[in-house]
Order: sequence, then structure tokens, then C-alpha cells
Amino acid sequence: MPNNIIDGKRIAQMIKDEVREETRMLRETHGVVPGLAFLLVGDDPASRTYVASKERACDYCGIHSVTLRLPAETHEAEVHDKISAWNNDPEIHGILVQLPLPEHIDTDRIIEAISPVKDVDGFHPVNVGKLMIGQQGMLPCTPAGIQQMLIRSGIATEGKHVVVIGRSNIVGKPIANILLQKAAGANAVVTVAHSAAADISVFTRQADILIVATGRVNTVTADMVREGVVVIDVGINRIADNTRERGYRIVGDVDFDAVAEKASLITPVPGGVGVMTIAMLMKNTLTAARHAVMPG
Repeated sequence: MPNNIIDGKRIAQMIKDEVREETRMLRETHGVVPGLAFLLVGDDPASRTYVASKERACDYCGIHSVTLRLPAETHEAEVHDKISAWNNDPEIHGILVQLPLPEHIDTDRIIEAISPVKDVDGFHPVNVGKLMIGQQGMLPCTPAGIQQMLIRSGIATEGKHVVVIGRSNIVGKPIANILLQKAAGANAVVTVAHSAAADISVFTRQADILIVATGRVNTVTADMVREGVVVIDVGINRIADNTRERGYRIVGDVDFDAVAEKASLITPVPGGVGVMTIAMLMKNTLTAARHAVMPG
């Protein structure tokens, strides 16, 4: 493993330790325990795994969690009713609906049903709008985690050219908006490129900081980056590997071994951005609990 790795596990653990201590202080000072509710509809194996990881993080951080598992055929109205009950429950400060939902349930309507102050995923249109205009609100966890990785790794963003490959609502668009804000840990010059580009390498070769979130193996290869670039690989892809007991291995969107030879810093997959997402979920839940105690 090269020595230019951004260690997501270390940074995520640092954040969870901070949340754990601040949660203890909130409990001792105000008698409030942050509460996070998970809603899982259906029996998707990956979703079960993700929720279990989030539950373990809650236990570590001292956050009270409840998980409701509903069958895949659950009516949308029942999901709305449960969210409404949590919206009005003072012991629940954050609500997370695990995606994807079954096809018969409208994901947008479910996200909009969550109170913006309890939207710890940062997906509600109110929070998206606040991010866009630079107001304080819940930031989506993966982009917020990327920003923390940059800050805590001592990577300056002000005036740097950040190129984001991918335009998803979950990663690409929000991280672009976070980093272009005139604020500490941001104030970058941001370019967003995507699959419509005739030659995406025209953009990647200009990057001081390259953030790749396409969900496609080898989206970025060594010939597409310049020496000294900082590379943040958001991708999580499963590829066949007969040498592994499971028959597969997890890789990112970047040709890691080759690009790492040119990058000044690079995130690995796994052990990079992915672990940051849950850490930032814990931080958002703590923030929501503080807001309930001390509004404004």
C-alpha cells in the first residue's frame, strides 16, 4: 500500500469519538440522548447490512436507535404514517429511510415527508435548497464526509480547481455545492463533468482535486490525471475475483494502483469515503438533537 493514502477509517473513528464525547456531554448537561430512527422496507441484503452498520455506530456513539422493518409490499401510506409519528416524537431527533425503496413507493414523496430538521440524510428539498444558497442545514453524509477528509488531511481547497465526475443528487451535485461555498474548507473553483462529455479527460487533467462518483470501474486511469493531484474515489463496485473466498472484491471508480503512482494523496476502496458516511450520519444526528435542545 502506498504511503500517500487518505485513511478514511482513521478519520471516521476520530469523528465518532468526538460524537461519543459530545453525546455524553449533551446527556449529562441537558438530559437528552440523541435518537435516530431507521426505516427499512423490504429485505434487500445490502440494505440490511448498511442498517446493521449504522446501528453499531449508534451503539458506539451513545445514540439511541430504533429500527422498523416492514415487508416489501407495505403501502406507501403506512410508511408516511410512521414517518409522521417519528416527526412528532421528541425522543427521535433523526429519521433515516434506507434506500432503495420498493418500486411502488414514491421515494421523493417519502423523503419530503420527513421533517427537514430530522432529515439526517440531508436529502429533503429544504436542506438541499439551504445548501445551494449557503444557509445552515443538514448536509448529505457522503459529501460532508468528503469535505471532512479534505479538511482533516490538511488539503487546502481555497482557490483550487476541484473537478467532480458525476452529477448524482447524493454525491456529485451536493459536493460541488459544498466546495464552491465562500467558507472555510471550501471556496474552490468547481467543475462538474459527467457522461455527456465527449472526452472527460479534458477536465480530469485540469484537476487539483479530483472527486470521482460514477459507479463505474476504471472511470479514471493514470493517463487522465496530472502529477500531484488529490484523488477522492467515491465508487464502490463489486468485481469477480476467483482468488477471494467470496468470489469477488470491492474496488472504486479509479484505477487505484496506477493513479496512486501520480497522486499526492488518494483514498482507497474500501477504507476511504465509504466509512465516512456513517460517521457523518452520527454527527448529523447529534446536530439534530442539539437543535431540539437549543433551537436557532
